Order: sequence, then C-alpha cells, then structure tokens
Amino acid sequence: MSDAVAAAIAELKETLGERIVTSNAVREHHSHDTSRLAPVMPDAVAFPASEEDVQAIVRVCAAHGVPVTPFGAGSSMEGHIIPVKGGISIDTRDMNRIIEISPEDAVAVVQPGVTRKQLNTELRDAGFMFPVDPGADASLGGMASTRGSGTTAVRYGTMRENVMGLKVVTPDGELIRTGSRARKSSTGYDLTHLFVGAEGTLGIITELTVKLHPIPEHVSSAICAFDSVRGAVEAVIATIQYGIPVARVEFVDEVAIANVNAYSKLSLSPAPTLFFEFHGTQAWVAEQAQLVEEIVKDHGGAGFAWTTDAEERNRLWQARHDLYWATKAGRPGCELYTSDICVPISQLAEAIEAARIDIEGSFLTGQIIGHVGDGNYHVAYQVDPNDERELAEAERLVDRQIERALAVGGTTSGEHGIGMGKIKFLRREHGAAVDVMKRIKAALDPQGIMNPGKMGSAG
Repeated sequence: MSDAVAAAIAELKETLGERIVTSNAVREHHSHDTSRLAPVMPDAVAFPASEEDVQAIVRVCAAHGVPVTPFGAGSSMEGHIIPVKGGISIDTRDMNRIIEISPEDAVAVVQPGVTRKQLNTELRDAGFMFPVDPGADASLGGMASTRGSGTTAVRYGTMRENVMGLKVVTPDGELIRTGSRARKSSTGYDLTHLFVGAEGTLGIITELTVKLHPIPEHVSSAICAFDSVRGAVEAVIATIQYGIPVARVEFVDEVAIANVNAYSKLSLSPAPTLFFEFHGTQAWVAEQAQLVEEIVKDHGGAGFAWTTDAEERNRLWQARHDLYWATKAGRPGCELYTSDICVPISQLAEAIEAARIDIEGSFLTGQIIGHVGDGNYHVAYQVDPNDERELAEAERLVDRQIERALAVGGTTSGEHGIGMGKIKFLRREHGAAVDVMKRIKAALDPQGIMNPGKMGSAG
C-alpha cells in the first residue's frame, strides 16, 4: 500500500468510521465481477450512505491522487468493477432508497443501490413497472453505468432510453444534476447520456430519475421450435417488419435447450427455439399471438404454443433466465466465457450461423442465445478458468465474432459494455472518435483517478 493510499484511508476513517473497510474478505468480494478476468484487490472498500459521503470520499481520493472504482451489485461481465490500480472501491449498496414514485409523471427517483426487483416490487401497487431486465438483479446505478438492457429492450428500450436525469459526483467531488423530469428538452449538452454508459470513468451516479411504464393489462407468452436457425431469425425479422410490438423475443439454440431441459426439468424439443412475450389488452395479446403463429409457420416453425397462465409463463421465462446456471451445470467447475455481439438485424442469421460453425470447428463446447428482436446474440463457451489453452481459444472465437460484426456495421457489445474485456476493440469500432472520448475523460478527470484502466484509457 502506497503512502498516498494509507493517508487517504486514514482520513476517510475519520469521516466514515466503520464504513471504510480493509479486511481481506470484503476486499476480495470487491476484486472481481462475473467475468473470466483476473481479480485485483482494492486497498479498501467504502460504503457511503449519502451523496455527501460520496463527495467526501471522492474529494479525499482526489486530494491524494488515489484511484476510485464504483461498485454496484457486482454482476457486470467485462471487468468494469475490477480496481486494476487498487485504491478505494465505493460500494453503493447502502444508497438503496426509493426517493419518489410519481404515477402522474410516470417517473421514479431512486438512489443507485436500488435494484430492479426492489423497484418493481414497490411499483406494483401503483400499476407501473420498470421494464429494463438484464437478467441479474442488478443495481440501477450499475445498469445506467453500463447502459444495460436485456430481454425487453425490443419494446421498451435500454437504460439509455429509460434514464431521464441523474445526479453525479464528478472526479473533483462536485455534485451535478443532469436532465429533468420533462419528457423532452432542447437545452445544453446531453450530459445525462454522456454518463449513461460511461462505466464509472467520468463520475459516480448518486441518483437516477427513470421512466416508468404501465403494467400491461394482459401478458401472454409463446414458444416455438424451428428446423433451422435461419428460419427462426427470419421469423423474427418478419415479425418486426410487420409492426407487431412484441415485448420480448428470445432465441435459444438446440445446445442451450438441452442444458435448460437438464437443469430446469423441462422437456422442450431440442431445436432452435424462439420465446415470445406479448403485452396489451386481452384481445390484443391474443391477436399478436395469432399473427406471430402465422408468421412462424411460414418460416419452419412447429408446435407454436402460447399461454396467458402466469405460472406457466413464469416457469418458461425463469428457465430462460436460468440459462447461465444451466450451462455451468453442464460442465461442473467451468466458467462461461461470453460474448454479446449486436449486428443489424438483416445480418443476424449469418452471424449466428457463423458462430455455430466456429463452435463445431473448436474443441470447446458453446451455446448461442439472443435478444434477437434487436440483433443482439450471445455465445457462451464452457471453459476451465485455469486452462490457458481453453481461455485463449474462447478469446479467439469471440474476437472472430467481433470482427465479423464490425465488418457489417455491428458493434463490439450490445449490452455488457466495454470494461476491460473489450477495450482492445474500442478504436477498431470508433476510430478517431476514441480521441474525443479521451479528451472528455482528461477534461473531467485530469488525474485519471475514476475507474482507471477502462474507457478513456483505450489506445
């Protein structure tokens, strides 16, 4: 531990008392996320309870030149929260208050440690929901920082579309407010959406104003197996082009279906499969399902089955959300090396087919799933985290996917973000715009203390 870090910790103990922790167990918990990347221990972990605490922590760290790394729920997947330069990890778990729910404005104001499930539990009685669903019960501060999305983005958008305003502590310890509760504005730079997706490299989010959506009157789900990947993807394209406002449409390949069957005790047909969800009135969800049934029949779909039964719907979607654990269970002791490529939807079938060919030509086992309504797909490879050969092979396969995506106008990451895992592709995707990002980072954080080694540090 450097003298500067020791001095910062000593000063913070005077302010935070027992809420600045240096025990190995707590530091280890904050050394990693769910990625395959190597952990790095922070020198200490701070647990602020208020904006004023966050300001005090950042001001002390700025005065001593000590790195600061924000930490939410720890569910990120590209090393965003790994404190690669040590310093102080700021865990916002105690900033978990829902400040206001306004049904009239259809907004909620929350602290960053509030999780999506916590918010939705509170919203239920008011007839509203916060729809962004990345799968994990992530914190809203973390979801905003990584510009998270998930299964419902095809209808309700990502965090970018659902965050209206923020309060942020900047790297010099100042507190700023961005955005407003108004549904539109033509004033100033759009700082809200500069911080949304900045991955904690420009400041620490201490409050969010988010859009709410009415809980749909009725919900129905459907599942359909296909005789080919291309048929399934083309059915999705036709559904989108037809203008059917599906709430979710998920692709799961035959390997993933086999894992789901084994883990969740289901008996689904082991074939490329689409999961659908429809929201609306009773008549409208039935009409959507009927329209989609006709579309999937034209593209090789068979056994289209839909239900409005809540228990059955929850069982199917829980199985989809359990895919991460189902895949790990298929090879005990393995970790998952994942990708989250996003391509123009017209290129999706080719991208998924190419990824499957890569898997079949590799010694690794992998599965493909995707939020295919917006062109986003994931490949998960089962790897031994201690086997350098397997890790290198998974990295090679993901790099091939990324290169193909960029060649057709796609992106390195549809929802997981850049973090440390994909920073090497930032310039390949954005070119000279990376230099603008670096200038913004340098202007706001001249000491480079805010989540160093991440965005703003790309070559």
